[in-house]
Amino acid sequence: MQPSPHPARRARGLLGALLTALISLAALLTTASAAQAGTTLCEQFGSTTVQGRYVVQNNRWGTSQPQCVTTTESGFRITQADGSVPTNGAPKSYPSLYNGCHYTNCSPGTSLPARLGTIAGSPTSISYSYVSNAVYDAAYDIWLDPTPRTDGVNRTEIMIWFNKVGPVQPVGSQAGTATVAGRPWQVWSGNNGTNDVLTFVAPSAIADWSFNVMDFARQAVSRGLAQDSWYLTSIQAGFEPWQNGAGLAVTAFSSTVNTAGGGSGGSKSCKVAYATNTWQGGFTADVTVTNSGSSPVDAWQFGFGLPAGQRIISAWNANVSPSAGAVTASGPPYNAQISPGGQVTFGFQGTYGGAFAKPTGFSLNGTSCATT
Repeated sequence: MQPSPHPARRARGLLGALLTALISLAALLTTASAAQAGTTLCEQFGSTTVQGRYVVQNNRWGTSQPQCVTTTESGFRITQADGSVPTNGAPKSYPSLYNGCHYTNCSPGTSLPARLGTIAGSPTSISYSYVSNAVYDAAYDIWLDPTPRTDGVNRTEIMIWFNKVGPVQPVGSQAGTATVAGRPWQVWSGNNGTNDVLTFVAPSAIADWSFNVMDFARQAVSRGLAQDSWYLTSIQAGFEPWQNGAGLAVTAFSSTVNTAGGGSGGSKSCKVAYATNTWQGGFTADVTVTNSGSSPVDAWQFGFGLPAGQRIISAWNANVSPSAGAVTASGPPYNAQISPGGQVTFGFQGTYGGAFAKPTGFSLNGTSCATT
């Protein structure tokens, strides 16, 4: 470094160097923070977890071209999806996230596999973000098998196509139409050479929806493609791209399995009081969550599915994300534990369109909650 001939100039030079260092440090911290915001998977079958309870998988099985997915706080986004495959055949991949087990890789704390006859309900919520410059379907998968297997291919696959872009169609042929969970669907049935496939195709794109997985599982039973003695092994949501696919995203996802015993793998250990005040186009909600179990709940995360048309604009006493669809509220550092018998209260303000409805499928750290 060249010495400064004048003390004042040297002082200004030191001040400039200090400012430059501080700016560089701020830039470094910003870059580090951005790098920690999500994990990018480019390995063919690379996987990681989100929300502490769901597995995100790259799952590139039908092409050798690069594909990458980047996790978000509540889902994932496809950041690279090179190449294409013929649209009259199988897709090139199924980047997705899931609750349950997939080829021995089970999601943290899952209660799956679970016998269909013991499941009282399986509330779920999903939010998708679409692009127009690709050929794909947005597929929600439900896997069933006569045994509680956690590896290999299951006997029956139920697919729910929330959207499709381009000249692609499900396995098999159209077997008619049906109304399931209050929505109309085209119904396709076939076999891909390894398992039976029952597909429900939406007549128009669905961006977000909360529903009961068992409504579709019962369709498979009624059509002779499963039995109550069979097992639900995994619940998955993602995309099947044939051409491109970068930008497609699952922005939110939640999945709970309630057994006949009263909870997800046991008795309910939480209770929820959900009180609302509504006016034309707007509402507030006050939520009280009680830990009715015998152990503390650390780093609590409370999940629920906002009905279609509702959106959160502000919240208090909790961090709430995303603003629509499958929502997760988490405790701030000063209020991150719920002691046995204790409770936390938070609230939010939102907007809505159409008829107002309350959410369903409340869960605390992945375990379903009773409502009061």
